[in-house]
Amino acid sequence: MNIVRFPPVAHWDALIKRPVESNDSIEATVSPILSAIKNNGNEAVVSFIEKFENRSVESFGVDMKIIENAEMHISNELKTAIDVAYKNITIFHESQKETISKVDTMPGVTCWRKSVPIEKVGIYVPGGSAPLFSTVLMLGVPAQIAGCKEVVLCSPSDHPAIFYAAKLVGVTKVFRVGGAHAIAAMAYGTDTVPKCYKIFGPGNQYVTAAKMLVSKEGIPIDMPAGPSEVAIYADDSANPAFVAADLLSQAEHGVDSQVIMVTTSEKLIGLVRVELAEQLEALPRKEIAETSLNNSTFILFRSTENCIDFLNEYAAEHLILSCDNAEDIAEKITNAGSIFLGHLTPESCGDYASGTNHTLPTNGYARMYSGVSLDSFVKKITLQRITAEGLNNLGSHVEVMAENEGLYGHKNAVTVRLEKLASEL
Repeated sequence: MNIVRFPPVAHWDALIKRPVESNDSIEATVSPILSAIKNNGNEAVVSFIEKFENRSVESFGVDMKIIENAEMHISNELKTAIDVAYKNITIFHESQKETISKVDTMPGVTCWRKSVPIEKVGIYVPGGSAPLFSTVLMLGVPAQIAGCKEVVLCSPSDHPAIFYAAKLVGVTKVFRVGGAHAIAAMAYGTDTVPKCYKIFGPGNQYVTAAKMLVSKEGIPIDMPAGPSEVAIYADDSANPAFVAADLLSQAEHGVDSQVIMVTTSEKLIGLVRVELAEQLEALPRKEIAETSLNNSTFILFRSTENCIDFLNEYAAEHLILSCDNAEDIAEKITNAGSIFLGHLTPESCGDYASGTNHTLPTNGYARMYSGVSLDSFVKKITLQRITAEGLNNLGSHVEVMAENEGLYGHKNAVTVRLEKLASEL
């Protein structure tokens, strides 16, 4: 990891830049894939599986009997761990349910809203280099709680833990297909893949580009969620071994991941670098982590305030506050996907089983996007009821507004009712 000391604000833009290819070059690759699947359906999906996933297939659907029996092919230890994660994620997302609250905006005028599940959702689970069964839980649990009728899962992996998690969350159809071609299949539908009303899930730059492109056609997505990243604020109270471990836990995700540490302590940077070198040697995914670390930086600032200002500009997917006063610092953070407080809260617990959702905005999108939640899987429908008293109180004001906008049909819809009420007195 590089070290940057006391960068002026004018240089921050370069420091917050992620190691991603230009959107134009990625979209130029992805657009033909989308068009082919839109026009040729299953035939195109199969051809892209053979091209990009290096396997021959006749059918890419997964028999639901395989899903039902998946737990027989994982260890009891892993099954228990997944069950614990499922429970915690369910508890946290259940707490996000809203009660219907009716409000009288004026006498006789009552307004409220209700949550209605999105009927058909598609969830994408990466699996090219790691079987991310945790993502099945993160996307499937809120869909299950929301009451989505059809939940379509696409993943290039056939790991039984992915299938077991799919069974737990009530996935209705599973397809072994990955990449941009999986996003296209869910967006447009094929003879076997249902067209989904909204698409969820993280992925590489090509998956993210596919999601962004289909969203331009009116197909909603959860958020731009590309290569993983973590930012760590650490002071002299931090444990260098913990900080190094947290940096490596994200660096091993992929060669395009990015990790950064900001601090006011040059001594700490030196201690963390030593720990990084030692811990890196023990990682099975050492080569991936090393490449990611080349995209990553230690940044030394003169004050905690400078650190906070930079972190709000960076808008990290994951932000770890490795300090004794973590909650005080967190109050000053306005841009982050998820925050991990203190020395004993590793980001990996949020990735798997603490209960919060790990599908989060990357590449600075935390400035305007939230992570996935129960709200992501529901629509909000507003309702209102107006009584005679309410119409008498409100009607004349609506008439005036409609007339001044030149919309006399709007005005008349109120007027005929007011006249009817007046005639009944």
